[in-house]
Amino acid sequence: MTAAVWKDYALRDDDANAATPLTRDDFEAKVEQAWYSSPVDRRKFRELIRRSDAPALRFFGLWLALLVASGIVAYLSWGTWWAVPAFAVYGILYSAADHRHHELSHGTPFKTRWLNEALFHLCAFMTLREGYYYRWSHTRHHTHTIIVGKDPEIAAPRPPDVVGQFLDLFFLKDGIRQIGRLIRNASGDLTEAGKHFVPDTERGKVVWASRIYLAIILAVIVWCVAVGSILPAMFIVLPRFYGGALSQLFNLTQHAGLSEDVHDHRLNTRTVRLNPVFAFLYANMNYHIEHHMFPMVPFYRLPELHAMIRDDCPPAYPGLWAAWREIVPALLRQRHDPAWHVVRPLPEGSGRIAAAPAE
Repeated sequence: MTAAVWKDYALRDDDANAATPLTRDDFEAKVEQAWYSSPVDRRKFRELIRRSDAPALRFFGLWLALLVASGIVAYLSWGTWWAVPAFAVYGILYSAADHRHHELSHGTPFKTRWLNEALFHLCAFMTLREGYYYRWSHTRHHTHTIIVGKDPEIAAPRPPDVVGQFLDLFFLKDGIRQIGRLIRNASGDLTEAGKHFVPDTERGKVVWASRIYLAIILAVIVWCVAVGSILPAMFIVLPRFYGGALSQLFNLTQHAGLSEDVHDHRLNTRTVRLNPVFAFLYANMNYHIEHHMFPMVPFYRLPELHAMIRDDCPPAYPGLWAAWREIVPALLRQRHDPAWHVVRPLPEGSGRIAAAPAE
């Protein structure tokens, strides 16, 4: 089988208007109906999905405080060699908005809805993924995870673009795609993919939000020209590019090199154990099997969910390096053999759904 005849990753027609919103409480039930779910104690599970402002406020408060503090240090160091490490730290913290906006898109971190929405749209802008568009794209990702022709967020389609994955250590490929998407959506004519999953009633929000994003980006450019310095852009927009390497390393551990077209998250998703600093930056998304299997569990309770279901799942990778020791050779092999994929071991006697049902 040659790479050229593997699969068509373009989205097929689907009824976007019939999609269950990602933030609806019954979204969990929709996912569980279609996918394998590990057995859980339902009483304990109901406790897990209960939302609370306090842990989310502590988490986001610490992140914003560190972001502001690192930004002050970076500003004061501008013009010296100390600016290099200072802006590196600021860029890493800024790019961590990628994982925070993902969690906020589910509506699960905060019990208070306006807190969730305000931080969601802030973080969405910081990562250049317009919030209304992303929320519907991510809805499809959860209902059709790595189902070819259905999932718009397959990060490593086969044969993988290894050069593109490397460029995205600096957000170059995806960043340019995101800006192009903003321009297309701001014109009032949604991208072809967006027409598959954004409901008709939501398209106006996507258009106007895209225009606001572009207006802010243009304002930053004008600001830089007016002061004769790139410094304003070093704090807004550009950090997602120069500080995004760690975010890319985290994100590709989620699904790259694993099975396609299966309705079992244990086979197409990774859980990786991380140190506390990485887990904080990644917003606990290293518990990714758990997140996909039960998407309405708040990120700060995923370690508890992991303890509940780990005996029914493949063993977690012991660290980021362990995951990448598998991912790199997998992607290189798939360049020439796109049918090949990593097979994750399931516990003996565990149920398995081998493939997605025929459409």
